[in-house]
Amino acid sequence: MTTAQERADLVDKLGLNGQNKATIGRMLGTGNIGQATEKEDGRMAATIRIRPDELSWDPAILVLPHGGDVDLELINDDLNTHCALLPSNGDRKFIWLVNHSRGRATLNLDGPGYYWFSSPTGNDEGRGLTGAIVVLGDVPPEARLDRPDQPRP
Repeated sequence: MTTAQERADLVDKLGLNGQNKATIGRMLGTGNIGQATEKEDGRMAATIRIRPDELSWDPAILVLPHGGDVDLELINDDLNTHCALLPSNGDRKFIWLVNHSRGRATLNLDGPGYYWFSSPTGNDEGRGLTGAIVVLGDVPPEARLDRPDQPRP
């Protein structure tokens, strides 16, 4: 588990607190930040948990070094039932997570940006469990908008 300072340092290192200071780290200020591991074939892998009685994802922010396929293992250690509604190109993925269960999902997130995931079942203290997958990298030239250059960290 990371301390608040370690989390702030990692958000800063990854550049998630940049442009306009509208940082994803501030929006999801509860929970941890984690990084996916990259396999030799370029696929990525990560584990996301729901810890007992915390009503949050761990990590709440998952950072991918680039776009592509990511294999997620989702673990519900909580005493309550949750689900995972996950982003993926072409279609969202839904996994039901009864208490003390686990599931697997393969997502394709081919472009840089922020992708939101959640557990919208029940009320979970008014907002459900909310998290984000951040894909680092630049948009390919053919997909860029015709607008002035933006500040870079």
